[in-house]
Amino acid sequence: MKLLLDQGLPRSAAEILRGGGHDVVHAGEIGLAAASDARVLESARATDRAVVTLDADFHALLAVGRASGPSVIRLRIEGLRGPAAATLIEQVILACADELALGAAVTVEVDAGAHRIRVHRLPLVGA
Repeated sequence: MKLLLDQGLPRSAAEILRGGGHDVVHAGEIGLAAASDARVLESARATDRAVVTLDADFHALLAVGRASGPSVIRLRIEGLRGPAAATLIEQVILACADELALGAAVTVEVDAGAHRIRVHRLPLVGA
């Protein structure tokens, strides 16, 4: 799975994931540090990457545009450092690989101390 990590995530998470064999770029590494969310989505779509972000706006953009891609993983967990972010991202892509390959909006949050993953297939209808 090819990933584009949004600016709010640590660059070190991209480095760790690459070290584990994943095809990952960070927005800051490819000139998108100050890009709009729409521009980041377009870059991900053009390069066949799923976006990993902390930002709710990505799911909203998918819904408004009734987009079928790219997949977006939203982490609703602030303050993740590189190693923890990389571990969580790897867990999510393993758990949701089939859905992400087909187009999905994934939300990850902490619920009663455990990570909860919600998956919605794209396009988001009625959102």
